[in-house]
Amino acid sequence: MLPVCSRLARVGTARTLSLFSSTAPSNWSKVVSEAERIVGYPTSFMSLRCLLSDELSNVAMHVRRLVGTDHPLLDTARGLVYDSRSHLQMRGLVVLLLSKAAGPSSQPAPDLQAQDMVSGIYPSQRNLAEIAELIHTAFLVHRGVVNLKDWTTARGQLKDMQFGNKMAVLSGDFLLANACTGLAQLNNTKVVELISSAIGDLVQGVYYENSSNLQDHNPGDILDMDAWEEQTFLSHGALLAKSCQAAMELAKHQPESQRLAYKYGKHLSLGHQLHTDLQPFVGSGGGERSAFSLNSGPVVFHRHIVGRDKWQQQLEEAKKFPDHLDYSKLWAAIKSERGVSSAVDLCRYHGNKALEAIQAFPPSEARSALENIAGAVTKL
Repeated sequence: MLPVCSRLARVGTARTLSLFSSTAPSNWSKVVSEAERIVGYPTSFMSLRCLLSDELSNVAMHVRRLVGTDHPLLDTARGLVYDSRSHLQMRGLVVLLLSKAAGPSSQPAPDLQAQDMVSGIYPSQRNLAEIAELIHTAFLVHRGVVNLKDWTTARGQLKDMQFGNKMAVLSGDFLLANACTGLAQLNNTKVVELISSAIGDLVQGVYYENSSNLQDHNPGDILDMDAWEEQTFLSHGALLAKSCQAAMELAKHQPESQRLAYKYGKHLSLGHQLHTDLQPFVGSGGGERSAFSLNSGPVVFHRHIVGRDKWQQQLEEAKKFPDHLDYSKLWAAIKSERGVSSAVDLCRYHGNKALEAIQAFPPSEARSALENIAGAVTKL
């Protein structure tokens, strides 16, 4: 893989595809609704069978005890039910669209001939889409575990936080166990290997993220953009990329189709994360700037551009108190340099690479929907 700086140098000279040339505002809800129509599957119900099971219903009853506390598991639960803007079902939807865009294999195996395709998608591919969503949801729930080492009673009752942690662990484990059971039922060793490795990537990515978050306390250790991209792929891209590849394997498509599907999922994920990281810096509006991650893409670019000494100086100037940053001041310092524009260029690079990968599939409604999704998650 070329270093990020080398790839950005090519962005300015290479022919830019039409993904980002449209001036029309993106409408995510419209894009998702159209994609769901194409695959014939409302992805808002992707994990419904699991979420409505007796076991998880009992878990939900226990989670209600956390109402009135500040445990983050409550926010996660609300997001799973109410937050339509968080793109929680994007992974499953992309898997289904890619499955339909690729179509049946030219030489289907006997086990595939026994499967009836629905809306151009094999049942095993639909099961894979659900599995990908279950794994993603399980890790979201697990991330709600609170570090109680320095917990004070002023922030809430310790026993409530301890109970919330137990529920986060048990709920996440339950979802992950259901995903693993469904994975085994696919009866495809390569798919099991792919998705199992994606779970390992998620664990490794979360570990790296937690290590990088120590920079909030020791910000002199500068994370370069290539390391940021590797960590982001492990945490946010591996599951989608390998699920896309697995969908092609389930239909017994050739290795080249599997490679292109993996490439689409990888670049879509990286572009989407950069899009999310850029929101505090490209959105309109004034007033007090809310806190943003010091390890987000634009900030990492900025640190690399200005260097260690100047970055530490900017941090010191932005400190109101020893442990409190004035994010408005830090935001202004970051906006004054090229970190934001470099992150925008990289976001567009990944969006165009995703579009490039999907062009190899035959023209269809499903392929157009995948192009629209790439546009919606990376257009700024």
